Amino acid sequence: MEKVMGNDWKVVYENPNEVRISIVKAVLEDCEIPAVVMNKKDSAYRFGSYQVYVNQQHLIKAIRIIQHELEFE
Repeated sequence: MEKVMGNDWKVVYENPNEVRISIVKAVLEDCEIPAVVMNKKDSAYRFGSYQVYVNQQHLIKAIRIIQHELEFE
């Protein structure tokens, strides 16, 4: 991952729920923050999670959006 995208991309959110990951990615992109999802789930054993990455220049803004504007019940 880091080699393909460079060291400037950092994980801002991780969750095993694909729907939540999709929502986080969509919200970030609506705020003009490019986001990439990496599937870290093992397909055979169904464990692991998905991760949302953003470029380091957007890291703090993305974290604030996730913490203050998103709420999952």
